[in-house]
Amino acid sequence: MFLGEDLLQWLLLALGGALFAGNLLAVVKPPSAPREEGGLERAPVARSLAFAALGLVAAVWALATLIAG
Repeated sequence: MFLGEDLLQWLLLALGGALFAGNLLAVVKPPSAPREEGGLERAPVARSLAFAALGLVAAVWALATLIAG
C-alpha cells in the first residue's frame, strides 16, 4: 500500500494534534500584533475550546487505533 497501511491513522493523529494545540494556544496566548480594522482582538473562547476538545478526541482515538493495531 502507498505510504503504509496506517496512513489514515497517522494523518488523523497529526490533524487532531494540530487542531488541539492551535485552538488551545489561540485562547491562552492571543496574537500580540495589531489587528486590522474589523478583526477580532481575541479568539472566541467557547468555540476554540470546543474545537480543541474535538482535536483531542481525534488525536486520542488515532493513537489508540495505532497502538491496538
